[in-house]
Amino acid sequence: MVTKEQRRRQLARRKQERREQRQAVARRRRRLRNGVVAGVLVLALGGSAVAVAAGVFEGEPQGQPEDVAQTPPPDPCEEPAEGEPNGKQWEKEPEMSVDTDASYTMRLATTCGDIEIALDAAQAPRTVNSFNFLAGEGYFDHTRCHRLVDQGIFVLQCGDPAGTGQGGPGYTIPDENLEDPKVEDGVYPAGTVAMANTYNAQTDEGRDSGGSQFFLVYQDSELPPHYTPFGKITEGMDVLEKIADAGSTVDPQIQATVPNATVVIDEATVRES
Repeated sequence: MVTKEQRRRQLARRKQERREQRQAVARRRRRLRNGVVAGVLVLALGGSAVAVAAGVFEGEPQGQPEDVAQTPPPDPCEEPAEGEPNGKQWEKEPEMSVDTDASYTMRLATTCGDIEIALDAAQAPRTVNSFNFLAGEGYFDHTRCHRLVDQGIFVLQCGDPAGTGQGGPGYTIPDENLEDPKVEDGVYPAGTVAMANTYNAQTDEGRDSGGSQFFLVYQDSELPPHYTPFGKITEGMDVLEKIADAGSTVDPQIQATVPNATVVIDEATVRES
């Protein structure tokens, strides 16, 4: 017969085991997320990946114990419009066509709501010129925002028609505006829109490797000033907050945390304003 004291000890032991299981899961998730943060702005060009976070993703994430499994929140976004990314490729950067003295606005009509971005053609002319060109070609239409980081830094990454973090338009553009005083202290303020690239600070390789992938900062994020800031969100921060509130899930296939929300750019347009 089990005494009350033995029963109390059994319950205490089981409680401790569950606590240890939760802590082990939390440690695994932190390791995965730290790897994601380390490589969040890394993309692959021409089919060759840049392994900034090499060794972090050794094996797939383990399943959570049954008693701590979490159900993702409801998807707050609408169904994507019909269509597929066109995946066009070009051999070289488009010729300059934007007026550096003019103001340009990029509008992302997404399944989660519209986001408007004031583009800085004066400080990042070649980046803005590229986005003007790609949007005009319908390059961003029907593309999924494939990465959401909500630990350490707070960004939504988009612009890859492959949806894997390895896609690009076939050409690269140079880094610009890295001495912008808004980011020189190593903080990208909420509302910043900047380029992803393959730069590796440890080896000082991968400069001038921007393509089509970009990230939107929804909370102040500590990042070194290696990523071209080329725009500021003027409308739609509430859209990003809605996406962030839905959380993210680790996808071991692309070694990234993907948004639980279905974030698809139905249409991207750039207009002179």
